[in-house]
Amino acid sequence: MKNSSRFFRNTSCAHFPCHPNADPETFNCLFCYCPLYFLPECIGTPRWNANGIKDCTLCRVPHQPDNYDRIIQKLSAAIRERAAEGKEKGPRQPTE
Repeated sequence: MKNSSRFFRNTSCAHFPCHPNADPETFNCLFCYCPLYFLPECIGTPRWNANGIKDCTLCRVPHQPDNYDRIIQKLSAAIRERAAEGKEKGPRQPTE
């Protein structure tokens, strides 16, 4: 695939491809760090270790070109939900 606003492959990266068994020809580096990591329920296939840490090592969802729209939709929904929660709770107070 050709690099664009929806797909980027960085073959010069020392970690490329960073997931096992990934197809280098279709591996999308655009979401190098998954933007859905902060969501407890994402569209990927994470595992949770004994300490409750999300492990996305085997998940390739953000690196598959066809998932761009799904990721953007999930992010948009999460942002809307958090904005609605913020309106209900009022403005956040600064922490020390």
